[in-house]
Amino acid sequence: MHVENHYINRSGWLRAAVLGANDGILSTTSLAIGVAAASVTREPILLAAVAGLVAGALSMAAGEYVSVSSQSDVETADLKREKLALETTPEEELEELTDIYIQRGLNKELARQVAIELTAHNALEAHARDELGINEITQANPLTAAFASAISFIIGGLLPLLVAIFAPIQEMVFYQYGFSILFLAFSGVLAAKAGGSKTLQAVVRICIWGTFAMAMSALVGYLFGVQTT
Repeated sequence: MHVENHYINRSGWLRAAVLGANDGILSTTSLAIGVAAASVTREPILLAAVAGLVAGALSMAAGEYVSVSSQSDVETADLKREKLALETTPEEELEELTDIYIQRGLNKELARQVAIELTAHNALEAHARDELGINEITQANPLTAAFASAISFIIGGLLPLLVAIFAPIQEMVFYQYGFSILFLAFSGVLAAKAGGSKTLQAVVRICIWGTFAMAMSALVGYLFGVQTT
């Protein structure tokens, strides 16, 4: 028996988790690099890393919850409108569903038969999936997205924080950059494996943009920082 592995059911939490982990690594590292470029002591770097970690995790969780809740509200409102339309104009909705299947390649007779049978089985589900593009796999879940984003941000942010604690202060910028690239590459590999996508493409993409962000942070630190003792 042939079994195919699909990953679309992971898209909701995977997107939030990957974004959170990458942002945790990149944001915390960029803060540490920016402060390290303007400081000769460890304390300001640690303070910036810890503050960025806490604030970032809370911000990511709140942002994901609000964003995905807005998406969920739109989906719920559309489903209510569709349910009302099915109750008040069922024949028009049947024709609409038939047209959708015709556009997807079925002949008119078969498209209507499919529309009739799916409507009899579960009319709202058929219209939600085929007309609105909403199904139980991709439907928004605010709490799941917020939790995945916050936890992954904390995990990602802890890595550069550990570098800030143990790396030599004189080469802090270089240690932060080197380890963060390794962390980002590892994160890209995990994301690609979890999502069934190409590993090299994910790693190259995240490392290039990560390098750019950290370089800008270091530049700001060097240009505008005041050496502290």
